[in-house]
Amino acid sequence: MTASRPFDFANYKRPQFEGPIHKRSRAAESDDGPENLSDLLGRVSENSTGEVDSLIGEFERLRGTLQTDGERIQREIEQYNALSQQVMQLTKAISESVEKVRARHVLLRFHRKHQGAPN
Repeated sequence: MTASRPFDFANYKRPQFEGPIHKRSRAAESDDGPENLSDLLGRVSENSTGEVDSLIGEFERLRGTLQTDGERIQREIEQYNALSQQVMQLTKAISESVEKVRARHVLLRFHRKHQGAPN
């Protein structure tokens, strides 16, 4: 393990300005203030416009995705409905066939019983 040394404040000095800081900033503005401000506002405006354009593009992409997903879900619902109808028809046909077989079996047993045929 290395031992830490005490912080050497002498090597880290605050930058010295000519005059007080609040006067320095006003002086810097007066040199080319309107042009600097105009450039700054232009950059901020470009950045903001770029971000808004990016968001609009993202929303348009999301709208397309939602529309595509909605159409796919609608198709799947229609397919499910058609399949459900087919299952209901098949279930009804099977039920009717089972009922006919059962009725025939009961009728045969009845005839055998009354005709004296062995079970």
